[in-house]
Amino acid sequence: MASISLRAVHKAYGSNPDVIRDVNLEIGAHEFCVFLGPSGCGKSTLLRIVAGLEDASSGEVCIGGSVVNDVAPAERGVAMVFQSYALFPHMTVYENIGFGLKLAKTPKAEMDLRVREAARVLQLDALLERKPKELSGGQRQRVAIGRAIVRRPGVFLFDEPLSNLDATLRGQTRIEIARLHKQFDHASVVYVTHDQVEAMTLADKIVLLRAGPDVERLGSIAQVGTPLELYHRPANRFVAGFIGSPQMNFLPATVTAADSASVRIVLDHTQEVLQLALDGRSLAHGAQVTLGVRPEHLCLNPSAVQTLKRRVMLVERLGEQTYLHLEQAGGDVLMAKLQGNAALDIGAEVVLGIAPDACHLFSADGNAVPAPIHAKQENILCV
Repeated sequence: MASISLRAVHKAYGSNPDVIRDVNLEIGAHEFCVFLGPSGCGKSTLLRIVAGLEDASSGEVCIGGSVVNDVAPAERGVAMVFQSYALFPHMTVYENIGFGLKLAKTPKAEMDLRVREAARVLQLDALLERKPKELSGGQRQRVAIGRAIVRRPGVFLFDEPLSNLDATLRGQTRIEIARLHKQFDHASVVYVTHDQVEAMTLADKIVLLRAGPDVERLGSIAQVGTPLELYHRPANRFVAGFIGSPQMNFLPATVTAADSASVRIVLDHTQEVLQLALDGRSLAHGAQVTLGVRPEHLCLNPSAVQTLKRRVMLVERLGEQTYLHLEQAGGDVLMAKLQGNAALDIGAEVVLGIAPDACHLFSADGNAVPAPIHAKQENILCV
């Protein structure tokens, strides 16, 4: 097994601003780490730096405890699966999977054993004599993964491997990749995606990267943590807005009272008063803040301790869930995600309950106000 360390890694092309800035990261042996972020944040570039396909402008890349900045890609003990399958169309599935072993002059008997074992694990046993044109997209991607598996690397690198598949195949192949990681306990996985569903369901650790001018000011990494840490305890407004679907609601507010266990705010546009279970010792009376509340943490409950009153602009019924788009002063929209089929019409006035421990608060610099010591947010119920 091989761990990965990135120390003060920067990457720039010519005189242009840094694509990757000040990345310090530890990826443990057998860890499934996902690089997540918007387009242009440098996810694939960072992956290619680990693979050796790009050189870091500065900083160190270590694999298995050894600095590999000057080590060729083929000698780093990594295998990469790309977005495009890159299969040889004139070769069979068997030949495609075993091509790297053939180049490495692996003995024929051992190569056959490895290819057939990879095919069995990937459920490609019956397809070994087919050509790529005879396979579905999901089967082709599994062949590409099989070509990586047979090399028995210490690190697997996946660069958006599911983006060419339809929604059903993405779900099926995602499950296959998760199963493979559990089965091949000798390898670590670094996986690039812009799809937060893939990140949340596959990752042991998510590395959320920023894009745009904030990279130069703050660095590329917005937050590192488990999927639920990023969901329940976002470090800043960027993380809170990126993780979760539909996106977190943000409402401008002013602090009227704060102590170590709670913060009282008044919403700027509606003058509604809310008491939040947060550690407000860093906040002054009158400070401008932003309230963050996820759509799934709002519910129809006029008898709740604290509520928001809004008018319905649009109703989206998805069967098991209903999305409410609600009027907000200032032209914004408040989203509520309700369970079941809510019997509401456009123009109806609704009262939404909001629990004190379901709220997030962000100071003027975008950083999150912490929860009180020992507080937990993992099991918030809409009450």
